[in-house]
Amino acid sequence: MTVPDVPTLDVPVVDVPVVDAPVLEVTVPARAPWSAIIRAGQELTITDLGGNQAVDCLLYDAHDTAVRYSAPDTIHAQGGIFLTTGSVLLSNEHTPLMTVVGDTCGRHDTVGGACSKESNTLRYGHHTYSQHACVENFLIEGSRHGLGKRDLVSNINWFMNVPVEPDGTLGIVDGISAPGLAVTLRAETDVLVLISNCPQINNPCNGFDPTPVRMTVR
Repeated sequence: MTVPDVPTLDVPVVDVPVVDAPVLEVTVPARAPWSAIIRAGQELTITDLGGNQAVDCLLYDAHDTAVRYSAPDTIHAQGGIFLTTGSVLLSNEHTPLMTVVGDTCGRHDTVGGACSKESNTLRYGHHTYSQHACVENFLIEGSRHGLGKRDLVSNINWFMNVPVEPDGTLGIVDGISAPGLAVTLRAETDVLVLISNCPQINNPCNGFDPTPVRMTVR
């Protein structure tokens, strides 16, 4: 008995792109700095892996670092000191650098500043002077891009909880973030992003136990 020929179909092989595949994905260790240039239209997602981890952040125009994030311009334009979905991060030229397009935490700080050896000594005692701090992280990472101390300005603190009391007093208290919560920023121009995964252990901004965060660029 003969077996009849079975017709076959010529099925073309099509390369199917992975939807929303990351251009870059890296885990920044606890206490460490990080930087990258985020191209216009790309999105940077910062994920709080362990929960209650402050992420200090500075932004610069990648083509002219004299144009950089301005806390006063940003706060004035949006009429408030906290950042969340819809907040536009403005430069000192009042131009948009990045926009918050996603936020599962709900609120981020613009006024608490970055910890330093000097501020640690003033707040917590001279025995803390040798501790690593965010300003040192910014200086180390900024030097890779030709930036120095004069280029440091008031920064953003993602996931950090800094309430303002009726008398104007600032507090640094337990965060409102949790493991897996994230904030997503869309670059409105080519932006140099500097990050300090905050090493602070003297106040609750990191739950007294700094943890890694994930940076994802799409």
